[in-house]
Amino acid sequence: MGRDAPGPGPHQIPGLLRLAVTDPLRSLYQTVSRYGDVVEAPIAPGRSFHLFTRPEHVEHILVARQSRYGKAFTYRPLQEWIGLGLITSDGELWERQRRLIQPLFSYRRVAALEPLMVTAVRRMLDDWDRTPESGRVVDAAVEMSGLTLDIVGATLFGADLSGDRDRIFHAVETLQDAVTKVIRNPFTWVSTTMARYTSPGFRSWDRAIATIDEVVSRVIAERRARPADDGAPRDLLDALLAARYDDGSAIDDKQLRDEIITFFMAGHETSANCLAWTFYLLSTSPHARERLEDEVDTVLAGRTPEPEDLDKLVWTKAVLSESMRLYPPVWTVERDAVEEDEVGGVRVRPGSTVVVPPYLVHRHPGVWENPEAFDPERFLPPRSTGRPKYAFIPFGGGRRGCIGNVFALMEVTLALAMITQRYRLDLLPGFDPEPKVTVTLRPKHEMAMLLHRRSR
Repeated sequence: MGRDAPGPGPHQIPGLLRLAVTDPLRSLYQTVSRYGDVVEAPIAPGRSFHLFTRPEHVEHILVARQSRYGKAFTYRPLQEWIGLGLITSDGELWERQRRLIQPLFSYRRVAALEPLMVTAVRRMLDDWDRTPESGRVVDAAVEMSGLTLDIVGATLFGADLSGDRDRIFHAVETLQDAVTKVIRNPFTWVSTTMARYTSPGFRSWDRAIATIDEVVSRVIAERRARPADDGAPRDLLDALLAARYDDGSAIDDKQLRDEIITFFMAGHETSANCLAWTFYLLSTSPHARERLEDEVDTVLAGRTPEPEDLDKLVWTKAVLSESMRLYPPVWTVERDAVEEDEVGGVRVRPGSTVVVPPYLVHRHPGVWENPEAFDPERFLPPRSTGRPKYAFIPFGGGRRGCIGNVFALMEVTLALAMITQRYRLDLLPGFDPEPKVTVTLRPKHEMAMLLHRRSR
């Protein structure tokens, strides 16, 4: 079997843990700068963390040898929030749920939801139009969160969630903070329950979960009270209620709740962050934004985009890809080794946790030229030709790759194109957003941006 990887000694671990808790991204950077592309850190007796950052490592762990790895123990706190949905479940339960749900996210089904996405974006833009000139400053993170919540409510659940925006936004923020505190608590390695009740603010966690549960329960109850007249699914919730396992049984109420909350959170939070970071990056790159405006104006010619337009919005999608490269929707992926393995010549023992952070993979200097720069052209030929497939993993990879990637890409592409048709967003002077490292990469503070109505 392979060699042991370089890494910090036991006496260095306390300092490493302190930095990982206070500044995870800096901790990652310092670790790979000191030890290289593969790092091993003995965190506790019988448990090591292995950090892998090269595309071939990603392919090995998430694709080629994925059967040797299960969901990491670091996902356990998330289970207390969203239950055992597709993100957090494993083994037979995950296999069963994936088979049931995969067909619901086919391109044909998602494309049928496009008019509802368009309506939600248009409603937000119309609200912006009514904003007086003197008050045209918005928090882009909050605006995009509201937009994607409207889209998720309408397309996945056939519900108007606009009245729940503020409390859902704050509940998700509270839960992200709480989950992050629990994950970083060393008691997590012993007991998630112990970690939860020794982490600050756990009572606010309970209140936030109750808020999300109340909204989801209401949506499900309303749907059961008014089934579709012709029995044809109107949205994901209808499709889930109608879906049947191989034995002919339907999804039970507990599993339905867990999957709904999973889609509710994943479909709302990650897309909102992607769009917020995209507008920030465009405000720093006038050339990229002008090219985006030219493409949108040429391809759409002032009309509402349709699914068949998306393949023509080449630069638009390159901008979004570059945004997700710099600020990936999920910044780290962890797996627990269930079998002995060798990755990049390094031995991985059963029980070890492997960490594959898209945030670092997307910035590997051996793959990406000038990796910290915002440069959408890197996603166009000829520069994109020959790049390793797993150098860019905004939706993960392998069988556990994000099931909603088609939905998410259609959603953010339509939103970016429609907003660009009507508005420019400029970051206010003096504001320099930085990521808040929780389950996702949210902007740490408000992303104050000035709205400019475009004239064409």
